[in-house]
Amino acid sequence: MRSLSYLLIGILFGITMFKSEAASWFRIYEMFKFDAFHMYGIIGTAVGLGVIIVAAIKRFKIKSFYGEPIVFEPKDKSIPRYAIGGLLFGLGWGLAGACPGPMFTLVGAGYVSILVVIVAAILGTFVYGLLRDKLPH
Repeated sequence: MRSLSYLLIGILFGITMFKSEAASWFRIYEMFKFDAFHMYGIIGTAVGLGVIIVAAIKRFKIKSFYGEPIVFEPKDKSIPRYAIGGLLFGLGWGLAGACPGPMFTLVGAGYVSILVVIVAAILGTFVYGLLRDKLPH
């Protein structure tokens, strides 16, 4: 039953991404050129909702789907770590024309060439898993 709920949430997320044009390469291109507010509005709304939802989880002690408490651990505030990660993420986003969120949405919309990006993302995640213990965290 949980798998079905995850699938339905994913489908709803994909429809939302596609209808809001957040999966559009042109909208992403506009954002990186600072030509339009569209993507900044979507990202800003997502960040704002995230802040509200995290505050609600902390305040009302909301539990996960599995009934376990959701715990927010303090993070290491290493600036180079986040700068390098953000740079790599941004470069991948700019080169692929899609961040990880809409990649599967684009496949569903019929853009089969994004499968190359998905395979590369999976391969990169696998390589990271192999090298994780050797990387400075």
